[in-house]
Amino acid sequence: MVYECIVIGAGIQGSFTAYHLAKNNKKTLLLEQFVLPHSRGSSHGQTRIIRKAYEHDFYIHMMQESYKLWAELEKEAGVKLYRHTGLLLMGPENGKDFQLIKSSMQRNKIPTVVLERHEFSQHIPNVNLTSGDGAIVETTAGVLYADRALRAAQAVFQTHGGTIKDGEKVINIEPGDLITVTTDSGTYQAKNLVITAGPWAKTLLSHTGLQLPLQVLRINVCYWKEKIPGSYSINNRFPCFIQMQPKEAEHDIYGLPSNEYPGLMKVCYHMGSETDPDERDRQTDRREVDALSGYISRCFPGLVPVPAVVESCMYTITPDKHFVLDRHPSYSNIVIGAGFSGHGFKFGPVVGKVLCEMSMGQNPSYDLSPFSIHRFNGNPK
Repeated sequence: MVYECIVIGAGIQGSFTAYHLAKNNKKTLLLEQFVLPHSRGSSHGQTRIIRKAYEHDFYIHMMQESYKLWAELEKEAGVKLYRHTGLLLMGPENGKDFQLIKSSMQRNKIPTVVLERHEFSQHIPNVNLTSGDGAIVETTAGVLYADRALRAAQAVFQTHGGTIKDGEKVINIEPGDLITVTTDSGTYQAKNLVITAGPWAKTLLSHTGLQLPLQVLRINVCYWKEKIPGSYSINNRFPCFIQMQPKEAEHDIYGLPSNEYPGLMKVCYHMGSETDPDERDRQTDRREVDALSGYISRCFPGLVPVPAVVESCMYTITPDKHFVLDRHPSYSNIVIGAGFSGHGFKFGPVVGKVLCEMSMGQNPSYDLSPFSIHRFNGNPK
């Protein structure tokens, strides 16, 4: 059997690519190395933040459509995937990053509320705003139910005739007019191939003679106990938050209201330690957890500053933290979606759409120059 397209990797980007291909009546095979559902990659877990708060206009424009496509999937699957909470952005008021994000939100007319210091605590109880920090709320942001979303995209893909083969690890790719993909269980052929393999993208791309500067990080996903249950609850309208330039660390800290585990709030450091994706649980560096404990002691007095649960996830980051959405430089029928750098989940529906468009030989709906492979030409890798 020859497929129109094979998609390697059934995380959110691959599942949505397959979903769009099947809806375009393309005979599609979605391959996944682990038995589904699993927690070995970057798309598992119960929640993600969905937001339009970005300093780059191109991300904001993509998110406008992504919200609509998420709503479409909710209707098709008959499942609730989004909870409106708002997003609290905090950061040095006169800092470059905070000002850039504030001005891009205003320029793109994203609904926001600026919180003045004297009124902050009445709107956001149980949070200490750092001296010198400003605070903005993006009112349309919220929580995406990640595991549920992944299952929904895969289910709709299958109802449109798509095939999923899980528990099959790809061991070789032979490019050509007809691409041959060999797994540890079988061999498949297709006219087109989309590689959305997350932390394993670098290894798979090496089969096609391509080296991309992708770095895999292990992230500690931490949950902190509320001293008084409900203080930071989604039911009490506590928002998601991003703390830019915290005093305790180099990178942002983000959090979601208590929801996944009763009485526990998810607060994480947006960075981690380099790892091999097949050996990630040997990585035991907890410096980020220590930095988070210091931040929580100072800014979230209603949380116990020792994590109750620590899980792990992986980011695959590029040098500039922008995605890779491009055709293979040597094989035009191989399309790549990689390097989502810890902020790609919310873009799943729109990323899947553009990867589908490229694999069908169409012009993508967006200018993909920020995501081009050619931007790495000066990189030794």
